[in-house]
Amino acid sequence: MIRLLGLSAIVAMALSISPVGYAQVSPRATNMLTQRVNENALTALRGNTRPEAKAANDRGPVADDFKLSHMLLQLRRTPEQEKALEQFIVELHDSASPNFQHWISAQEFGQQFGIAQADLDGITNWLRLHGFTIHTIYPNLAVDFSGTAGQVREAFHTQIDHLLVNGERHYANMSDPQIPEAFGALVAGISSLHNFMPHPLSHHVRNHPIPGFTIGPHVEAVVPQDIATIYNLSTAFNNGLSGRKQTIAVLEDSDLFSTDDWLTFRQSFGLAQKHPKGTLVTIHPDVGGTCFDPGITGDDAEATIDAELATASAPSAIIEVASCASTINFGAFIALQNMLTNGSTPPEIVSFSFGQPEVLLGAAYNAYIESLYQLAVAEGVSIFVGSGDSGAAFEDMGLAGAISGITVSGYASTPYNVAVGATDFADTYLGETNRYWNPHNSKRFGSARSYIPEIPWNDSCASELLAHFNGFATTHGATGFCNNGGPNTTFAGSGGPSGCATGDPTPFGTVGNTCAGYPKPQWQNVLGNPQDGVRDIPDISLFASNGIWGHYSIVCFSDVFNGGTPCTGDPSTWSGFGGTSLSTPLMAGIQALVNEATGKRWGNPNPVYYKLANLQLGANGRRSCEPGDDHGEDDHHTDGHRKCTFHDITMGDIAVNCSGPYNCYDSAPGLWGVLSSSQTSFEPAYAAGKGWDFATGLGSVDVWNLIKNWCSAAGRCDEDRDDQDDHKGQDK
Repeated sequence: MIRLLGLSAIVAMALSISPVGYAQVSPRATNMLTQRVNENALTALRGNTRPEAKAANDRGPVADDFKLSHMLLQLRRTPEQEKALEQFIVELHDSASPNFQHWISAQEFGQQFGIAQADLDGITNWLRLHGFTIHTIYPNLAVDFSGTAGQVREAFHTQIDHLLVNGERHYANMSDPQIPEAFGALVAGISSLHNFMPHPLSHHVRNHPIPGFTIGPHVEAVVPQDIATIYNLSTAFNNGLSGRKQTIAVLEDSDLFSTDDWLTFRQSFGLAQKHPKGTLVTIHPDVGGTCFDPGITGDDAEATIDAELATASAPSAIIEVASCASTINFGAFIALQNMLTNGSTPPEIVSFSFGQPEVLLGAAYNAYIESLYQLAVAEGVSIFVGSGDSGAAFEDMGLAGAISGITVSGYASTPYNVAVGATDFADTYLGETNRYWNPHNSKRFGSARSYIPEIPWNDSCASELLAHFNGFATTHGATGFCNNGGPNTTFAGSGGPSGCATGDPTPFGTVGNTCAGYPKPQWQNVLGNPQDGVRDIPDISLFASNGIWGHYSIVCFSDVFNGGTPCTGDPSTWSGFGGTSLSTPLMAGIQALVNEATGKRWGNPNPVYYKLANLQLGANGRRSCEPGDDHGEDDHHTDGHRKCTFHDITMGDIAVNCSGPYNCYDSAPGLWGVLSSSQTSFEPAYAAGKGWDFATGLGSVDVWNLIKNWCSAAGRCDEDRDDQDDHKGQDK
């Protein structure tokens, strides 16, 4: 047995009421470490082994002196404290609460919701006794520490091995970590003991047609002016809103290939001329030597897309490329963690366009993400995360078909972020291209005439719209589209229920065993959202297609060694992209306009979005806004439905083709089935419908109506504007 220092005293962290005047809601931290630490009495941290860590991929153990830098030990609060934190966040967004919008700093967060000092001393002393170096302790209860594979094996009783997976070299723990039972109530787990990193949510358009934007029949590339027309951003711009005094941080693990790309994008599409105060900065936020400049990596396209699409919808905002090199933790998360805790003013808005499945992240890493987003929201930061690009089969992104069943991204599925999905335009399917697109482009290359009816983005043969358009009665079966030349792919906007935020998936890589999703947040109550008891995504969607119906976005990305194109001459020859990497920073920029209009930061905007949806839809959907009835009285649309904040998308689906036993209907040897929420009947996962749906969430947004209607749902909108309130020095 090891007797740890400092366990005889129970020293709670200070919980005094802050000068900002918020009402204290957290009970005093109590000591959970009440017994001696017996190194022979162990408990396993279940669900924290990657499915790739198996004998077929194993290439032997790493050396004992193999360095594992900046691991994160995720700690737990008491259940009472966790409940108090959740309630506090609810009250921050409740206009009837005395805590409404009393955002707190990271230091105050730690004081109010930290663990007992004796517990913290106990776990850090134990780490040091095993030879680990402690770098920093974050207020969201993450302990950053480093050591070697030998020390990890000795302390956590798991071996780190080399792996070869699909031709790529990795390393990972081969079994779930184990810790002394005395720490069971205190430790959630080690967030990562491997180097599997997330996928960027962007996709090059192949066979990019040139030249022109309105290029020909059924081919119209999308530029900022089109986005402004379609989503009624133009009315907001004309009323003087453009994101001034707002900072949008795009989280990256790469620097931009060239800042000139961003400048060229703004110049070519007229943003620089109309909104000259738009700014681009790159930062590497550091705490305790945890953030290093990543340089230009293979994800530089993602950084470029995020920065350019954010400035497209908020052209006067500060676009902050926040990047750190990945260690054993993902660099973008390091950047967010440090921005929230390094003492500087946090950004109003964060855009994040990467993802990994809940089911692969493990309980500890899911807990880390949730706690990190909780900290952000408590500071008033709005987090927008791409829901993903693989239908309801997030784990199988990029494959020819789904094999793992229904899964969602753990980066997007927490209750504390806005999950942004993907749409496409329906003009080609409807045969009405000429109705919605001009035959010639404007000076700034725009050609959209008005709002265009939308459908979910879906490249797969399992799309019923795509199948019908190509003359097939069904998507599945021997005579269906998927088995007769239709595109076999999982590329589609993602959505689905949270399924494995906690617990242990079995078999590995599928939702099962003790897996459980995040509980449904109280604000996610709207027509169409199922009574399934869990958090469902996406919340909202915008255009993000990669060209299946002839529409995709133009980006200036000049890294020719990573698939880019020189940004010279006619911009229609530049790179074409799709994916929720486009819709996510666009929506982040839209929120910047809301913040500017109200003079406030709004933390998690979802409670307001869903209130607005309920105002629009009512209990039975009678007030639903169908395509064509969506825009307000202040633009070129004349219907005057001021309540129509969202475009209700009711056609199409995000179903993808599949094989195997998991959520796959009508699969047979040699034949593709269709991902379905039922094994015995055809219930595509998932179809669009009235109100909220898994395909597009609440639908897309009329930006000007969103801004005009915001205060009707938010409450106390004109009180204590942030630009007049410097009581805590947090807001600009």
